[in-house]
Amino acid sequence: MSLQSLIAAGTKLWLDSVDPVEVQKNFAIGATGATSNPIIISDIIKTGQCDAAIQKLIAAGIGDEAIAWQVTDQLVSDAQNVFRPIWDKAKGNDGYVSFELDPLLEDRQLAPPHADRVKRYIELGKQWGLGRHNRLIKVPATPAGFDALEELAAAGINLNVTLIFSERQYKLAREACWRGAQRRPSLAQFKSVYSIFVSRVDVYTEKQVPQLSPAAQGQVGIVNAQRLWLLNQDFWKTKGCPLQQEIIFASTGTKKKEDPADKYVAALAGSDIQTNPPATNDAVEKMQKQYRRAVDKLPAQAVLDEIDRLVDAQKLETQLMDEGTAKFADPHKALLKLISEKRNALAQSR
Repeated sequence: MSLQSLIAAGTKLWLDSVDPVEVQKNFAIGATGATSNPIIISDIIKTGQCDAAIQKLIAAGIGDEAIAWQVTDQLVSDAQNVFRPIWDKAKGNDGYVSFELDPLLEDRQLAPPHADRVKRYIELGKQWGLGRHNRLIKVPATPAGFDALEELAAAGINLNVTLIFSERQYKLAREACWRGAQRRPSLAQFKSVYSIFVSRVDVYTEKQVPQLSPAAQGQVGIVNAQRLWLLNQDFWKTKGCPLQQEIIFASTGTKKKEDPADKYVAALAGSDIQTNPPATNDAVEKMQKQYRRAVDKLPAQAVLDEIDRLVDAQKLETQLMDEGTAKFADPHKALLKLISEKRNALAQSR
């Protein structure tokens, strides 16, 4: 009931998982898309669901890195199949599953030089994106990511620009995607989405800007997302794109136990896309609440003024991107370690 109410308010409900069980469960209650990342893939592998597939790949002499990508590709493809009827019905405006490119391209120890990173993002985007109708390729809002976006968009890849925390990042991302889109023969199938991370901003301000008043503390992530949503609405309305170019409200799970599970869900209800973790959707559904459009209802001007006065947007972006790229790369290393352990365990069980 709660999630149906959220959808009725205008939100597209996507799932922050490609676990086959969760995909089917959430599809049945109205989810119309999904996303993946190395943590999600690792969690699925830990359940044993992929053991047979991994065993076959090992027997074929395939290395751990290639196994990680083949398993990811299969899980994303399976989720795409579930959501494909949505994509068909929406004529490409919904029903997508996001596929994240190699996070190690942003690893501090392993990352190649900038130009090589850009080239690699373009190569990988084409490898994993071309011909995959309802797949979005996730590219991070980093310098190399920004410099790859135009070529990827021009090549016909539909994009999910992720790890966005600031207006600066959002504007760079949308401009690059739009430049690329204009190089296509047609805008008919051009789709781009911009993943704005919400709860991580409030974690940051609680630690780094403790002087915020109770009215403002815990609201900065929401205000930031609402403002970027408004900018996005304004930018695309004159561009003549047949498909919506949307904001994804990401990182919508609450980080504080005392916060209601639907804090971000409720505040951003009414438009564009929420990618909610399975646990958040479960908790929201149990609340039996009715949601109304709130995404365009900003707090009082005094609260906005206080946020603008006390929160240094550049400092926030810098710190959260430092943390974000680490959280981007480290789980992929953990995924490779998990596959290596799975290889050893499966070998011993023969």
